[in-house]
Amino acid sequence: MTETSVRDADHTFLQNEDPLNVETRSERLRDSFLTRQSDFYIRCHGDVPSLPDDHPVRIVGGSGKETTVSVADLKARFKTRTIAATLQCAGNRRQEMQAIRMTTGDGWGIGAIGNAEWTGVALGDVLDEISIDPSVAHVAFHCADAVTVAGERTKFGISIQIEKALHVDTLLAWAMNGEPLSPEHGAPLRLVVPGYAGVRNAKWVETIELRSTPCEAPTQNRDYKHFHPSVSEDEADWDAALTINEMPVNSAICIPSDGASLPAGPVRIAGYAIAYGRAVARVDVSGDGGTTWRSATIDVTGTPWTWVQWSAEFELEAGQHELVVRAVDDAGQGQPDSTEGIWNFAGYLCTSWHRIHVTVA
Repeated sequence: MTETSVRDADHTFLQNEDPLNVETRSERLRDSFLTRQSDFYIRCHGDVPSLPDDHPVRIVGGSGKETTVSVADLKARFKTRTIAATLQCAGNRRQEMQAIRMTTGDGWGIGAIGNAEWTGVALGDVLDEISIDPSVAHVAFHCADAVTVAGERTKFGISIQIEKALHVDTLLAWAMNGEPLSPEHGAPLRLVVPGYAGVRNAKWVETIELRSTPCEAPTQNRDYKHFHPSVSEDEADWDAALTINEMPVNSAICIPSDGASLPAGPVRIAGYAIAYGRAVARVDVSGDGGTTWRSATIDVTGTPWTWVQWSAEFELEAGQHELVVRAVDDAGQGQPDSTEGIWNFAGYLCTSWHRIHVTVA
């Protein structure tokens, strides 16, 4: 698979070519509050389908009634909504877990995340046209991309709970930051589920199915589960494991980059923090490995569905320095201090204090 025009190679780097996985460079995450589509991370589980603009999406289940919609239908029949939301892969920061011991999955740094304005229609408005049977508890999304999970080749599929599907901010979206979606970001139509892991924000949707049980696709029931650190992949009980939906509080240092060489004196440290559906109440930054802390300045506050951008000024003397950040949400929930205690074989949900090392001369 070749790289495509949506990718800005100066601002992103290739994690994997097939399937196409591209990470945003850390400094670009602080370039603006909204991440440009050409800078936005790309997470594919299989091929990138090329679908026509009038690609039909089937909606089945519920009362047995079936309907088909396209982007043109949605624009003509439903109220258009635009929301800002940060999407983050559940494997963001996985390389920090891989530094302890190997996990499955690509070694994402801090750049499998991006913030954008999404334009589309509320999924709930569309589903309201179908009589939803009381037995419906989940909405499944079957997509056009072919994926391989646990040795099985099949179409990508995931599901979310009906309550989340009917939330006014859950969208069927066709645009990102006012631009039509590119193929890599789900054109012509994708799901946007604010606050949920990137995998639930399904791209290239072909069929929406109302169900009493979760989707049976391998990407739903054999992946994106959270396990105890002592559990190996061979021992995994996939049915009993926690399905990753809502994302926990997280933060990262974007500037300076890890391993940077800096002149002695004042140093600006900047990054992002996010609490997904809650507000970021405080961001703490340390210039000495976590021995002492100071509160960062929140530069851009955003909304509960988006990140905040923060910065802090430190006076650093010559030598080696470990810079650390942690965030606290408005429920007082924070981040664990070490990665060792949250390691898991799939490398998901690395939410420990983010640490980088710099040399000051």
